[in-house]
Amino acid sequence: DWLDGAEGPPSRTIRAPAMRTLQRFQSNNRSRLSAGSFGTVPAGATGAFLGLGEHSSRAPSVRSLAESGHHLVEPRAMEMYNGHGALLGHHAGGFDDIDLPSAVKYLIASDPNLQVLGAAYLQHKCYSDSSAKKQARSLQAMPKLVKLFNSPNQEVQRHATGAMRNLIYDNAENKLALVEENGIYELMRTLREPDDELRKNVTGILWNLSSSDNLKDRLARDTLEQLTDLVLVPLSGLGGSGVIQQNPSEAEIFYNSTGFLRNLSSASQQTRQKMRECHGLVDSMIHYVNSSLEVGKSEDKSVENAVCVLRNLSYRLYDEMPPSSLQRLEGHRRNASGTVTGELVGCFSPQSRKAREHYLNADIVTFTEVSKDPKGMEWLWNPQIVGIYNRLLQRCELNKHTTEAASGALQNITAGDRRWAGVLSRLALEQERILNPVLDRVRTADHHQLRSLTGLIRNLSRHARNKDEMSTKVVSHLIEKLPGSVGDKAPPADVIVNIIAVLNNLVVESPMAARDIVYFDGLRKLFFIKKRRDSSDNEKSSRAAASLLGNMWQYTKLHRDFKMKGYRKEDFLSL
Repeated sequence: DWLDGAEGPPSRTIRAPAMRTLQRFQSNNRSRLSAGSFGTVPAGATGAFLGLGEHSSRAPSVRSLAESGHHLVEPRAMEMYNGHGALLGHHAGGFDDIDLPSAVKYLIASDPNLQVLGAAYLQHKCYSDSSAKKQARSLQAMPKLVKLFNSPNQEVQRHATGAMRNLIYDNAENKLALVEENGIYELMRTLREPDDELRKNVTGILWNLSSSDNLKDRLARDTLEQLTDLVLVPLSGLGGSGVIQQNPSEAEIFYNSTGFLRNLSSASQQTRQKMRECHGLVDSMIHYVNSSLEVGKSEDKSVENAVCVLRNLSYRLYDEMPPSSLQRLEGHRRNASGTVTGELVGCFSPQSRKAREHYLNADIVTFTEVSKDPKGMEWLWNPQIVGIYNRLLQRCELNKHTTEAASGALQNITAGDRRWAGVLSRLALEQERILNPVLDRVRTADHHQLRSLTGLIRNLSRHARNKDEMSTKVVSHLIEKLPGSVGDKAPPADVIVNIIAVLNNLVVESPMAARDIVYFDGLRKLFFIKKRRDSSDNEKSSRAAASLLGNMWQYTKLHRDFKMKGYRKEDFLSL
């Protein structure tokens, strides 16, 4: 179940500069231009005048199913103020006497002042005008701008990349045209320039490009190693002092870059694998998250992006990891009795004592099988990662996307019948004591969060050694989320199935779980769900409820309680 999302709302310029600032800037530029030194406008002044667009206050994640990944929106590029025409002194009224064909012709002029004017007009005109973007492409603006990415004039570079950022926003044809004009190669050359404004534009363009599914694999192939070396490692604090030291521009560059990675990580298995294998990429994400937790910045938007990347790279991890690593993790899984029992949904058949002993013996050798100093993709399955996700669940109070990603990553690495999924599940339960922070999230979670949270609890309930203890903690919270009548607000069907699966995993081994279901009014809700079969989704939850009720009937000591509530044997055992 792999979902990708659409592009979301763009960010806009927060505020325009005051009129006095514009007039002073216009006057300064007239004097500079008369001396023929347009390219010497200070970076700070240019930044203030352009009104660089900031990202929206949050980068929304789209809903995701089970172990699916997040997909980020494009960041909106910079909007040019009409007053930008004052840069050439005689356009006090803005760009009134320029049109698109003229602006595109200016891009190939020998005078860098005209090149800047042409790029500035394109940037302004294409901010929110889709027809202008189409016309600019038909006028061959794309290849002309690409050639200016590495102009010897820094102002030309800035305006060319700024124009391209707007041209490709929400326009698949322009994105493809940029790539076909060797744009990725030129962008990566430009990224090496020691200019933060330019690097913000380049990483913003990469982020915009990465929202197109058909470009993700190519982007991964052509950018990952350079982006990691030039941006991720130095700005995450992984290189050098080990401390995150970012000025505001560097923070935006890093945010753009992690947004780009977040989009790429929701692509194909091939791209996920390339990202896992890229030297320094996973280490940078881990180091940034860890360092941010240490200084109390768990709400940081780049932390959100980084955790979403880790979640996506954990998707189908045991199926896609190197065979040698998997063999090392699974080495002690089997004994004479074969494979340990997985999730039970049918008849009542609790695990044997021999199986429990198998779990215990297997866990004893756990920490000899993994590196104490994980590197690269080893982090994704290393026991230390469980602690990082747990701290995010506990400390991140406001950014629900980060906590959803953390619980989704935990869901991924505890999913399935692999031995290591069981090892990490029991580590989470017994050493990290993760149930309490997870249940705290369940109480206030929205439907998107509930998917990953209940999916995680479902995995934990399969592998828990002490089902009685887990039952006393989770049953009441989960029953509370189930609908009991037509008017009740119900979570999505897959959440209901997850909840019933948790209860079933506990019931087959714990009479306390069955007792608590009765005590917390679970029977009424389960029978309501069982009888509700008016859609394919409800049919699934109905079958799950029927299976759980059939297992509950096996506890003969509870038959009296069942009858007191008005239920007969036929109610429990009928399909």
